[in-house]
Amino acid sequence: MANELTDKAFWVNYWESKKGLAFKVPGNYTFHKLIKNIVDEKHPATAVELGGFPGYYAIFLKKYFGLKTTLFDYYVHPKVLNEVLAANELTDKDIDVLEGDLFNYQPKEQYDLVLSCGLIEHFNDTKDVIARHLPFLKPGGTLLITLPNFTGVNGWVQRKYDMSNYEKHNISSMYPAALAQYCRELGLKDITAAYYGKFSVWLENRDEQSSITKAFLKTIWFAGKIVTKIVPVESRIFSPYIVLRAIY
Repeated sequence: MANELTDKAFWVNYWESKKGLAFKVPGNYTFHKLIKNIVDEKHPATAVELGGFPGYYAIFLKKYFGLKTTLFDYYVHPKVLNEVLAANELTDKDIDVLEGDLFNYQPKEQYDLVLSCGLIEHFNDTKDVIARHLPFLKPGGTLLITLPNFTGVNGWVQRKYDMSNYEKHNISSMYPAALAQYCRELGLKDITAAYYGKFSVWLENRDEQSSITKAFLKTIWFAGKIVTKIVPVESRIFSPYIVLRAIY
């Protein structure tokens, strides 16, 4: 549909081209502090990860917090999923898996925690895709959305060295104030939206880059780490992520 910046063919190619997917999800996985805070405060029993294949956060919540977790995605590659589960000493009986189109799917179950990490920025209508999370939420449940921040240094790196990937992202979705406003308009409460993380840059196509480019990117990475260690603030220029949290 016109709202999507990617299609199923893109994701089939993306996941089949990725290497090293079957790793053991560590206890300090990205956003672990945010998730632990939610678990400690809200004590969720169930969670669903939307658009999260191969399910690292569903696995993380199952392994470290014992939640009953579900993975929902438009495309699920069975071989990759089974390899990732096996690497984490889990099977397909430990994680529920749902495959479907978020824009047409009517969930049969609601969850205490609904999270998506790196989903909403692949659609043109940001408010609409946030709204698609809500049917999965129980009343009083917690919504957690994370997305990359391509409006600062990391965005410059993407534009310079991987424009094809950059164009798969809706940059206008990457503004915390706008995200918070969408949530207010959708009737959510206790909303927080902010830049997250001190500094990082990455490239999906890093292995294809020249040794000079790799060295340059490493220099940027080290310089950014030094700057944000001296001035440890999260900001549009340096922070690699944006985090949105709200209550339904």
